[in-house]
Parts: sequence; structure tokens; C-alpha cells
Amino acid sequence: VQLQASGGGLVQAGGSLRLSCAASEGSFVGYTMGWFRQAPGKEREWVATIRASGGNTYYADSVKGRFIISRDGARKTVYLQMNGLKPEDTAVYYCAAGRAILSTITSPRGYNYWGQGTQVTVSS
Repeated sequence: VQLQASGGGLVQAGGSLRLSCAASEGSFVGYTMGWFRQAPGKEREWVATIRASGGNTYYADSVKGRFIISRDGARKTVYLQMNGLKPEDTAVYYCAAGRAILSTITSPRGYNYWGQGTQVTVSS
């Protein structure tokens, strides 16, 4: 599975962006999909996860109520709708696919395939 993340950019605080993660090769049907982010000098941080069925979603406390993860199986795409963006959301955002179980969905070790990352910058 090869993943392509897109949709990043520069936005003012309070604005919105929608990130997309498309499977350029293969399919992520049956995979748990996650979004992570990494700011300069910091470790990669889990943001959100959606299970293979699409029926269960999980969010980091820092983004809960502002971000929404969804998936479109027909288009082989996973989205991260980001609203109410804050300067502390500035990071490179990565999508990932894997067979993560519930206890590992917040860890990069739960995912086998990664997109290349897309930069999100939020100005104050």
C-alpha cells in the first residue's frame, strides 16, 4: 500500500483545512487508518484514528471537538477535517495504515504504511 497525503498549507488561527490521504497503489480496505503529526524538535504525535469499518473513531485530547477523521472506501481516501486551527497545530501531518489493535492505535508501531507528510502551518 502506498499512501499520498495532501491538503496542507498556511492558514490563520481559527481557520480550517482538510487533509486527504489517498492510496496510490493497493488499497487500505480492511486497514485501520491514522493521522499523526510531528512538529520541529518533537516526537511524532498521534492525532486521530478510524477503524477499518469506519464506525469507530478516536482522537487525541488536543484535537477532540475540532478535528474529524473520515474515510471513503470507494475513493480509497481518508480525510482529516481540521477546524478551529491553533498555532500549536503547526506540524507535518502523516497518514498511516495498519492492522493496529485498540491498544496500539496511538502508537506509530501500530501502523505499517506511511504517507510522505504534508505541512500544516497555522499563523497567529
